[in-house]
Amino acid sequence: MAEREAPPPVGGGATVYIGPKPTMTYVFQVVAQIHSGATPVVVKARGNAIAKAVDVAEVVRKRFLEGAIDLGEISIDTERLVNREGRDANVSSIAIPLSLRPGATLPPPTARGPSGPPERSDAPG
Repeated sequence: MAEREAPPPVGGGATVYIGPKPTMTYVFQVVAQIHSGATPVVVKARGNAIAKAVDVAEVVRKRFLEGAIDLGEISIDTERLVNREGRDANVSSIAIPLSLRPGATLPPPTARGPSGPPERSDAPG
């Protein structure tokens, strides 16, 4: 499939393109962008990756940055691309903008996710 050049994000935001990597890879990218001050962060996907884009947005909103994220206006579209066989193909796409809610405080970033490292029952203490 042919790639098209994306326009630069407006307002100092960032764009995370969803592909074949695991969902949590993209969740961490979105959270890192928001922690670095980028807003809005737009989660974009085409075709079969649309479901994963929705999962990424929901995990960010409901598990990692609960109560701190506003969902912007979601846009859906159909893009006309040339497939591997050289024929035109219609491919659905989605863009999901996530913005930091005004006045919201972000939890500190952690490497283990929203709940921190698991507690050990055999730890001395």
